[in-house]
Amino acid sequence: MSVLASLSLPFVRKLDPEKAHELAIDALTLGISVPFKRPEDDPALATRALGLRFSNPIGIAAGFDKNARVLRPLARLGFGFVEAGTVTPRPQPGNPKPRLFRLEEDRAVINRMGFNNQGIDRFAVRLARLTRPLPSGRAGGAGVPVGANIGINKTGADPERDYPALVARVKPYVNYIVLNVSSPNTPGLRGLQDAAKLKGILDAIAARHPERPPLLVKLAPDLEDDAIAPIVEAAIQGGVQGLIINNTTLARPDSLRSPHKGESGGLSGRPLAARSTQMLRLVANIAAGRLALVSCGGIESGQDILDRIRLGADLVQVYTAFAYEGPALIARLKREMLQIMRAQGIEALDDVRGVDL
Repeated sequence: MSVLASLSLPFVRKLDPEKAHELAIDALTLGISVPFKRPEDDPALATRALGLRFSNPIGIAAGFDKNARVLRPLARLGFGFVEAGTVTPRPQPGNPKPRLFRLEEDRAVINRMGFNNQGIDRFAVRLARLTRPLPSGRAGGAGVPVGANIGINKTGADPERDYPALVARVKPYVNYIVLNVSSPNTPGLRGLQDAAKLKGILDAIAARHPERPPLLVKLAPDLEDDAIAPIVEAAIQGGVQGLIINNTTLARPDSLRSPHKGESGGLSGRPLAARSTQMLRLVANIAAGRLALVSCGGIESGQDILDRIRLGADLVQVYTAFAYEGPALIARLKREMLQIMRAQGIEALDDVRGVDL
């Protein structure tokens, strides 16, 4: 079924990118090309992080399912974990259209969506329908670990009020929570990565939520290298359990060829791979095993995944490659990982985690 969905991609790519995305969400909602039963993963791909077991380390990044509409169908496609959002306290329409652009020559995407979403009320209702409140460490109704990615509204935001309030709404229903303080499309948001500001938000969360699922922070790839260590230390001191490396970038590599390369917004996909890999190495060396690390940015092959794990990643997330290849991507990534692992005599992912640091 996933093969059929992927075969339809040439037609879908003729559509406006945002309409194509909406069509994909609608198709998943209806169960079109979604297996009735989730495929079984080879035990060699299993891993543990954040106190959870993952049958494989490949997740779907935030931004695909902003409103928590298709978490179960995504899990049945074969992802090892699924993340919904970014969700904000109040609904907001996002930035003016057009705001999503394919850079096909570069296998990349630029977006300036601006946290368009239906707000936390509808988001939380969908999570509640998906699963009952979760005992610690158990996957919910999606069948795999579920994460909620939370952010602030463009106007009227108070981060030290809004992030704890969002945590309160999602914490009964998810296995982990991500603070998005790094999207380039909400004015002032990236300033919250400043170590002092981040610590203030984390202290506010800790004061209101002494018990909660694991908390992660998503970082921007455009941080200066010397700014990373204070942020990592602030995250650890604030009780964070993990980091996602990275969000989209405002940088525009000289290698870009697409006519859309000059569009404003965050760039994702293949051109982000080099910086994402470099930043993963930096963060892994600073964190020194004190945090779970999720690598995101330009992952397109099983070799890419194993390379990130060798640099200290516990898990990975994909988005742009999934947009280009569709559901067939997931099976291909797992197949390539297993082929490499068998050829190199690797029995488990833990055997190679961090060996290239």
